[in-house]
Amino acid sequence: MKIGFIGTGSMGTVLIESFIRSGALQPSSVMASNRSKDKADRLAAKYPGLTAARSNRQVASACSTVFVCVRPLAFKSVIDEIKPYVSPDSTIISITSPVLLKHLESALPCKVAKVIPSITNGVLSGATLCIYGERMDEQDRVSLEWMLGMIGKPIRVSEQYTRVTSDISSCGPAFLAYFVQKLVDAAVEVAGVPREEATRLASEMVLGTGKLLNEGGYTPESLRQRVAVPGGIIEAGLELMERELDSTFVRLLQATHAKYDEDVEKIDDQFYGSIVE
Repeated sequence: MKIGFIGTGSMGTVLIESFIRSGALQPSSVMASNRSKDKADRLAAKYPGLTAARSNRQVASACSTVFVCVRPLAFKSVIDEIKPYVSPDSTIISITSPVLLKHLESALPCKVAKVIPSITNGVLSGATLCIYGERMDEQDRVSLEWMLGMIGKPIRVSEQYTRVTSDISSCGPAFLAYFVQKLVDAAVEVAGVPREEATRLASEMVLGTGKLLNEGGYTPESLRQRVAVPGGIIEAGLELMERELDSTFVRLLQATHAKYDEDVEKIDDQFYGSIVE
């Protein structure tokens, strides 16, 4: 059984390489296509046995499960291209959050799902969000989650929470990396510490904090209370953050939701034209 990947950009490549490195897939069971074929060819050269397909149609014809890893506004054209080549037993998986299950189920005769990965899956860690269409039965879901479980932790979520859960699991690494970057920048500016040293310390701090939250029995609130001594240095810093960042994260999610709603509206127009539901 071959597993297909349409699109070998950033996240498509992360998924392919993670599945292979984890042992979830052998290169010989992977077929990939890309608009720029040289990207798929490079993967085939890196992983002997992996098939670089000549077209998206070839992937859809040869593979029982296909991950579609393209940008939101490119999705409709890909679906139109592969639709004649999928069967009711095929499974098409979108990794694009604004592409809704109703879009997929209205355009395809097969099983459909959405999987929202994270760059953390590249180190076989982090959450992978799973959202299923009505044609996916429990065995289909368990089989997919077994594979996803090799590169992270699959978590089933309701589609209505796609955006906010993606903000945490998929966008979160970028938001957290920005915070770490600014902390390092401040350390260099205020104290003159070498940037490489500050970056190494900050990276170890993030790794250790994640372990405390996942394995140490702490919640974010209890960890903060455990570390911050009343009247101490950490409390002084937290008080400043409370004042300066009080509404920042609400506004952050409002910004991502606004962009998501804009993308969904554009995709609605592609799939349904002027039809108003």
